[in-house]
Amino acid sequence: MVQLADDPFELLAPMICVGSFLLMLLGPIYLPRFWILCLSGYFLTFLATQINHLVKFYMTAKCIKKTINEHNAKARRQGQESGNLVTDSDLTEMESSLINSYSSDFLVHAFVVPSYAEPEALMKDTISRIAIHKKARTNYVIILAMEISEIHHRTKSENLKEYFKDDFLQFVITNHPSDLPGEARGKGSNISYGARKGTAEMIANGIEKNRIIITICDSDSHIPELYVSEVEKAFSRSADPYNRLFAPPIFFGRNCFKVPAAVRVTDITWSSMILANLSSSRGIGFPCSTYSISYKLADQVGFWDTDADAVGEDMHMMLKCLFKTQGQARMTPIFVPINLTNVETEGYFENLKARFVQAKRHYNGVADVAYTLRSALNLPTFCVDANGVGGSPASKPKVKLDENSCTTFWFDKIIIVLKVLETHFMPVTSGWLMFFAVPLMQFVFYPPQGYGPYLDPNMNPLLTSDFHLRVWNVLKFTTLFLPLPLFGTLGIYEDLHRFIDIELFKKTRNETRTWKNYFDYVSMPIAAWMFMTLPSNIASCKRLFKARDQYIVAEKVFD
Repeated sequence: MVQLADDPFELLAPMICVGSFLLMLLGPIYLPRFWILCLSGYFLTFLATQINHLVKFYMTAKCIKKTINEHNAKARRQGQESGNLVTDSDLTEMESSLINSYSSDFLVHAFVVPSYAEPEALMKDTISRIAIHKKARTNYVIILAMEISEIHHRTKSENLKEYFKDDFLQFVITNHPSDLPGEARGKGSNISYGARKGTAEMIANGIEKNRIIITICDSDSHIPELYVSEVEKAFSRSADPYNRLFAPPIFFGRNCFKVPAAVRVTDITWSSMILANLSSSRGIGFPCSTYSISYKLADQVGFWDTDADAVGEDMHMMLKCLFKTQGQARMTPIFVPINLTNVETEGYFENLKARFVQAKRHYNGVADVAYTLRSALNLPTFCVDANGVGGSPASKPKVKLDENSCTTFWFDKIIIVLKVLETHFMPVTSGWLMFFAVPLMQFVFYPPQGYGPYLDPNMNPLLTSDFHLRVWNVLKFTTLFLPLPLFGTLGIYEDLHRFIDIELFKKTRNETRTWKNYFDYVSMPIAAWMFMTLPSNIASCKRLFKARDQYIVAEKVFD
């Protein structure tokens, strides 16, 4: 395990966390001029990033609608050509039998489905939704990645293998040991073991390495056949397909009306951030939950890291691919949403608690900050090597670039670092600063009647400096606009949610979100604090201790 003495970059997350809180309290009194300028810069930067996210979210939403509309139009044309007029209600049954002109039999899709204490019924439902795809028997392999530490894992896996014995080209079961040297228990280590062992079995059975596409999915991922078709289309059209990581948007619609509004709103916000991240002109972005990668790229970078600092396995794998290939690897968005389930358990408050536990686990991905900074500066990164031994510096990438490519990659490194810092430090700081910073400054600079001045009038920048007074007025004016990009994003999301439900998943208008669900957003302040600010601060401060977490999965009730 890496200690702070080995990696001083680990200090950055707790410093940002504690520093923003202390500056919020003490900055107006001891550093008033500095703090006014810092806070103004922070709010202007925050507003700019949110406007950027709104624009990119709109672009992604348009691409999703276009992809689904083209798919549905093609389905109708094929139905008419076969002499049968196809209606929207018939498309669900047709979906598994459509022939996509971009598909071929070249690629073999290996779906890695990690499981630890997941309901067997949920696993069966998830795999069943893949089994109805047209090419499941000829070009699909299920790699069921089980954990040996789970009680009755063999019984569950054998039941599933028997149930799906005739539905796929292969059904591979891997059993990940819980005591491998240098490993931290979690999804990442299970995926790495499952992908290595599962694809090795595929290769031993005669499947060529360059044909294998590995798709990582959660136990609750509903993967439409259209997603696989779009991956194949993107692969065939790419000039460098083996250096692409294919990333879809995520969508929470399977059980969204069975969970508290605060949980729904949290996952809507999470989904919106992922969608905005997909519209990247340079192919620098991060997948979430479900994504696809060629076997050749996974093998080139040494598969998935398995130490405690790779807990956010999806973002970490993208970062690893970017740095190990010197920027040749890129993200390719696939504009087909993957339908997931919200955390669900019995009882209202128990459900909130379960979502809080999941949020803490998600924000442990702040470990990627130190990894990104070290990789960007070409310093050794401490991770588990190909033999499963942890704690040693990872080898430097073998890819060599020409001078122009090196210059371009340095520019890309700056973008990567900024994206990672924004991802992890905006949640840590925004809760405190957005709610409390300006009111506290107002109280210190202009105390109400009955309170003595906290600052000597000669030290109060608003009384002694016209420049700082103008900055203060701009700061207060800016705060009025901070929520507007979020409101715009949520407005677009509501329209997109209904579109996806009706046009892709074939729900009726009564089964999707309506105007009544706008009242969900009343719970947003609670959701922001409980599922963003607090867990992100806890995860950042934990970097001081590098404690070993228990392997806890998000609870999901499945009927």
